[in-house]
Amino acid sequence: MTSGSSEPEQRDAHRHGEYKVPGGKLVVADLTVREGRLSNVVLSGDFFLEPDEALGRFSQALEGLPADATLATLEQAVETARRDAVMVGFDPRAVGLTVLRALGRSSAWHDHRFEVLDSGRQHPHMQMALDEVLARQVGAGERAPTLRVWEWASNSVIIGSFQSLSNEVDIEAAERHGATVVRRISGGGAMFVEPGNTITYSLYVPTTLVEGMSFADSYAFLDAWVIRALRELGVDASYVPLNDIASPSGKIGGAAQKRLASGAVLHHVTMSYDIDAQKMLDIIRIGREKLSDKGIKSAVKRVDPIRSQTGLPREKVIEAMIEHFRASYGLTPVQLDDATRAEAEELATSKYRDPQWLARVP
Repeated sequence: MTSGSSEPEQRDAHRHGEYKVPGGKLVVADLTVREGRLSNVVLSGDFFLEPDEALGRFSQALEGLPADATLATLEQAVETARRDAVMVGFDPRAVGLTVLRALGRSSAWHDHRFEVLDSGRQHPHMQMALDEVLARQVGAGERAPTLRVWEWASNSVIIGSFQSLSNEVDIEAAERHGATVVRRISGGGAMFVEPGNTITYSLYVPTTLVEGMSFADSYAFLDAWVIRALRELGVDASYVPLNDIASPSGKIGGAAQKRLASGAVLHHVTMSYDIDAQKMLDIIRIGREKLSDKGIKSAVKRVDPIRSQTGLPREKVIEAMIEHFRASYGLTPVQLDDATRAEAEELATSKYRDPQWLARVP
């Protein structure tokens, strides 16, 4: 090979990606990108494949594809090359995700350095604003992926981005119980919170962490750690699609999510610790006009407090959750900085206190 022909090879950076299939095997991709296309693709791993030559077909099928190809395109290329091959411990989608990892377009938990942010006790409008500002910062690369456990300064009802204010909330009842009604930027249903009676947390992560996942898959993926943490505390917790955390005794909490154009995912969860279910039913219109007495009792039963299942103070439950996350992925504690606080305060005033935002779906 002449020196002239080898020079482009030297300029093409080697890319390496690994993907462990949940419950399956490890898939590895080594490749380069030349003129915007995949080149020198080599697949390997501890999976099983018959016949042997199918692995070469997979690599060849990926050669020359655009480096910005979608997961669906990569998966289809491997599926077409598969023919009658038997893949054990992996599948075409796993190969596509591995290629995305090699290209830096998909990431794993351990690829990131997570922080846990102490934002202090905040009122409802500020909680909404902090969520948006922190997610925006992560998307812009100005902040590391972050976990935040909320501390509430007052009662609140948080409605989903697309919910009707008048259909979901009894405003007079909310005022009577001192609950501020706010609208968040994520979808989903209404949540009632009281300081000390709920556990709310947010994850702010880059979209690369959920690349290739459906919304349904990403909900379960981003909350798998808290399911494990609750089980360690003796709660028989499980995930119920689309967005509920439950136990055999009833519902524990619900998740909501927003994917920002900046490249971040805001994922937040509210779980009941020791909820006043009757007060919640007084404020939130869960089809009250249609509920019989039996129906109301059933609705109360659905909210299953963590306190009754663990016997632990709320602070100890949160401490155990954070420690499990730290043991799993690492966590560096940080405080809310003045610049972020100021930005969130401005947004709380200009957007989240604006009656037009709250009633954008009347």
